[in-house]
Amino acid sequence: MDYGLIGNCAFSALIKNASIEWLCFPRMDSSFVFGRLLDAERGGHFTIDAPDVESIHQAYVDNTNVIKTIFHTSRGAFSVTDFAPRYRQYERYYKPTKVFRIIRAISGEPLVRVVCEPVGDYGRKKLARWSASNHIAWQGLDAPLRLTTNAPLTAIEDGRPFLLDSDVYLALTYGQPLETDLVETAEGSLRRTIAYWQRWVKHTNVPRDYQEPVIRSALALKLHQFEDTGALLAATTTSLPEFPGSGRNWDYRFCWLRDAYFTLNALERLGQFEEMELFIDYLRNLCENYGDELRPVYTAAGDTDMEEHILEHLPGFRGDGPVRIGNQAHEHVQNDVYGEMILAVSRVLLDARFVSSSAIAGTHRLVHRLLAQIERRLEEPDAGLWELRGTQQIHAFTLLMHWAGARRAREIGAALGDASLEKRGERIERAARALLLEKCWNPNPGVLTQAAGKTNLDAALLLAVHLGFFEGDEAKARTHVQAIAEGLAVDGGYLRRYDVADDFGLQEAAFTVCNFWLVEALARVGRKDEARAIFDRLLACRNTFGLLSEDILPTTNELSGNFPQTYSHVGMINAAFRLSRDWG
Repeated sequence: MDYGLIGNCAFSALIKNASIEWLCFPRMDSSFVFGRLLDAERGGHFTIDAPDVESIHQAYVDNTNVIKTIFHTSRGAFSVTDFAPRYRQYERYYKPTKVFRIIRAISGEPLVRVVCEPVGDYGRKKLARWSASNHIAWQGLDAPLRLTTNAPLTAIEDGRPFLLDSDVYLALTYGQPLETDLVETAEGSLRRTIAYWQRWVKHTNVPRDYQEPVIRSALALKLHQFEDTGALLAATTTSLPEFPGSGRNWDYRFCWLRDAYFTLNALERLGQFEEMELFIDYLRNLCENYGDELRPVYTAAGDTDMEEHILEHLPGFRGDGPVRIGNQAHEHVQNDVYGEMILAVSRVLLDARFVSSSAIAGTHRLVHRLLAQIERRLEEPDAGLWELRGTQQIHAFTLLMHWAGARRAREIGAALGDASLEKRGERIERAARALLLEKCWNPNPGVLTQAAGKTNLDAALLLAVHLGFFEGDEAKARTHVQAIAEGLAVDGGYLRRYDVADDFGLQEAAFTVCNFWLVEALARVGRKDEARAIFDRLLACRNTFGLLSEDILPTTNELSGNFPQTYSHVGMINAAFRLSRDWG
């Protein structure tokens, strides 16, 4: 899983050794134009390499989402710089559906090969190609696709190496073609894009320790917001299996409201609030368009058009299918979203820095509406956060988020002088807490169980410690953490999500974010040395670029599942802040 991520909050791409093997145009949840990640033959790719490679080094330009790959060959060395333009222009962000690639000679006279083979409709459509004086164009997509370059077009069309005797520039555009000077535009865009990302990082809070992984995680989170609507996507990819042969291959290129809350929580900790304001607009639009009964997941555009399909013609990642597009989760009842959405929007109402926000009144009304849904659904069985397809239960995690959302609504009511919101929140908070302790607390060994009347465990309930559910009863917090740490451990000492068979059998992989939740929970109950040891092991699992996927294979420490996963990087950020020394 040694891919790097580039993007500009309109689209994203995955690159490995200067080969773009995943790129969806025009949006993150559109069909891929390069999808070799899922099919080596029909998936399409945009590759820069050499016939005589001796070694390759790939890394980000410091504190950016710009990737630089260096090739050493028998004839010399050259670099490839890949980026998606993003910078401030005319009082807004410039984020075109455009990728720039710059090839520069470093030493000697290297040979370079460029192959660009886009496809349409998830590889089912071959595109018509033709060339003009300085570009290659493809027809068959919803908008024109064009590669503008100063490289020899015939060499690119034939996939033939050519001598790199001067800098080569390639601009791949979807829709609006490049009609300005190629070199000047590419170099100017590179300078401004690097400056944008480095400025964004400079205005980000970081802990005293673990700064490099926190910065990389922050940059990855930023790229998962589709800025046009404010949606926050769960991952860049679809159908990378949770573990080999599992069949757990899902499309994560959508906005799960739950994931969005956790992402916003981490971004707030980093001192980044713009993303929260954009997401609140997204959420308010959902409620206005679809009413107060929220689904767990929506598209980047803010709709529910995501019927799940299997693409039989694609073999999948390393041949391990099926390949799915769309996600059945949009049909589920997952009632924890109401509490999470109150938590997600509450900062606007409780933080004095947002006093002039035009959204305050609408957000205040939205909290009332969300709290009413919690009260209505307090004891309603649901599919739970792990989206069990064949099981409806009263999930403890859902009750926990009812409790947390109601508590925050009470606090908002008190802060705004809204007595009705405060009283209603307090009443529902007490009721949710009582339900958790009466129906989900197992006194031996002292742990909240996954669902009412059940004994099985759920790693997500470590968040009861994070949210302060056990405040004033540290003994319960300690037994709760210990029971989950022991009961959900898999080979290698990692943590899985839960301990019962679901629709697809038993879990074999370790769910990455659960392990970060354990790190933070251990630190909170005074076991910081153990927490730090686990955290260091998790850091060692990151790929060359410092990125994490959904899962870790316990026996090999390999990354598995959809990639990069926002949940995983949120967990990384929160755990790093919890373990770090204070700046003071």
